[in-house]
Amino acid sequence: MPQLPATPYPAEVRARLDADAEEVLSRYPGSRSALLPLLHLVQSEEGYVSRTGIAFCAETLGLTTAEVTAVSTFYSMYRRRPSGDYQVGVCTNTLCAVMGGDAIFDTLKEHLGVGNNETTEDGKVTLEHIECNAACDFAPVVMVNWEFFDNQTPESATQLVDDLIAGRTVEPTRGAPLCSYKETARILAGFPDERPGAVEATGGAGPASLIGLKLAKGEALPKARVVSPRAGQPQDGQPHDPSPSEHLSSHDAPQQTSASDPEHPAGPAAEEGE
Repeated sequence: MPQLPATPYPAEVRARLDADAEEVLSRYPGSRSALLPLLHLVQSEEGYVSRTGIAFCAETLGLTTAEVTAVSTFYSMYRRRPSGDYQVGVCTNTLCAVMGGDAIFDTLKEHLGVGNNETTEDGKVTLEHIECNAACDFAPVVMVNWEFFDNQTPESATQLVDDLIAGRTVEPTRGAPLCSYKETARILAGFPDERPGAVEATGGAGPASLIGLKLAKGEALPKARVVSPRAGQPQDGQPHDPSPSEHLSSHDAPQQTSASDPEHPAGPAAEEGE
């Protein structure tokens, strides 16, 4: 069935959003480039991108509602239905999953009585699984309104959501202090975080991330190269230049390849269709 036109914002809300939108537009030489922060702006008003918010963005930027909708549905940070005060995202990508992310997600679903992208009845917590939080060296990782809670367990994650629902103060492992989802959306729209100490708060990368950077800069070279043992090779751990047949992996095993299996040599690649 055709939908009725979106309900407009109340006059006082529209006046406030118009002023904020003007400030956002002033940052961009082309108005269309302001669409992403404007979507965050309307999300900060209602907690999600409503049809009213889409209509506001379209009118402000001279776009169609279809164009705005296409963008808002492409990016997962824009919610298309009402969300909780705290968006709890559990990383279930490969490393976090094997370190316990799947167990955390299953535990929270049962504990909160919600499924993926669902909100508790009190409107406090929305639970979702996230493909990657880009913090693999802290796995398994949970994010609340995009702030990091590292090295979580089912027990610690359960305590975390209980504290959020009860209104108790929780501190992220690193980064700025936690705020509501609407406040987070306004910050993402490009407006300053005026909370005392929020801008100064930060969090560095973990040792597993920094060692790669140090190696790249030549600051922390290992004493010896890790090469899997091979029959007839010295086992004293002294550095050496590996031969082409050596497989530089801590999980090395004989492979049935042309280098290790003379009965199946690799010939020249054939042209497609031959």
